[in-house]
Amino acid sequence: MPDPQPTHAGPFALGTFAPSGSGEADFPGLVTGDRVRDLSDLVPSVRALVEDWDDWLPRLDGLATSADDTGTWHELAALRVLTPIEPGQILQSGANYRKHVVDLVAAEKESVHGATPEEARADAESMMDERARNGVPYVFLGSPRAISGPYDDIVLPAHGEQHDWELELALVIGKSGKNIPAEAAMEHVAGYTISNDLTTRDRLYRPDLKAIGTDWFTAKNADTFLPTGPFLVPAAFVGDPSDLRITLRHNGVVRQDESTKDMIFDIPRLIAYVSTTTTLRPGDLLLTGSPAGNGAHWGVFLKPGDVVESEITGLGHQRNTVRSGQ
Repeated sequence: MPDPQPTHAGPFALGTFAPSGSGEADFPGLVTGDRVRDLSDLVPSVRALVEDWDDWLPRLDGLATSADDTGTWHELAALRVLTPIEPGQILQSGANYRKHVVDLVAAEKESVHGATPEEARADAESMMDERARNGVPYVFLGSPRAISGPYDDIVLPAHGEQHDWELELALVIGKSGKNIPAEAAMEHVAGYTISNDLTTRDRLYRPDLKAIGTDWFTAKNADTFLPTGPFLVPAAFVGDPSDLRITLRHNGVVRQDESTKDMIFDIPRLIAYVSTTTTLRPGDLLLTGSPAGNGAHWGVFLKPGDVVESEITGLGHQRNTVRSGQ
């Protein structure tokens, strides 16, 4: 367990844990500060809690605030923290932070089209204003096999060299729905967690199939390429999800530091959009996009021995060490 221990907004959070240094089975846990109540005597997994969220939420509050210490309690520092929930679908939003996309578009207009910096930025900002008014989000699917724990090593795949970070606010669906109107979308959110959606940039485009475009499977779904957690924090405790701070440090240097206010499409619009195509179900994970400051921006990519530290307001933090794959 890193020092300091992760903290969470509100009286409790949820997670999945395993006793450190043992072969014992993992278990769903109710986190209250520096203690964890083993919930395996009540429910098999955090996913099962979320599938009956409206019933479980008040019961969890009772367990967290009760003076009765029935059940098995652990010190958080004595446990291995795993990814908090096994998701159904993983829906990932791309190009959803205004400053990030404006930087990318402006750079292309300068380098490819010969625009001045002022012209390029003005054009890019105008494009994003129009996109926010009349456009739709860009969303793709990720593989649950890419998920790893918030303190697990990031294992770099053998292919590719430009391994990059993309820290994101992730929401967990707690109520099924299809064609969900934006004004009702937040009723479908159980809680929030942290995801770092890693990408191998030089594997993103297929030179043999240029007309097809991006190869999201290869570039984003290597094992360990989606560190997630440490906790699922109920939505009621997080406050305004459009006013959270996202911060990532690479070897101690701040690389991403932005508010979720910079989203082009907010969470209700994201939920409304994806639910026109797929039925959302409890346990689905929706990543909301990454702000400016990834490695491609800095000209710095992940190497063995690097340390990535990530945090989002009220959701705790991650700390991942990078190593080479076999």
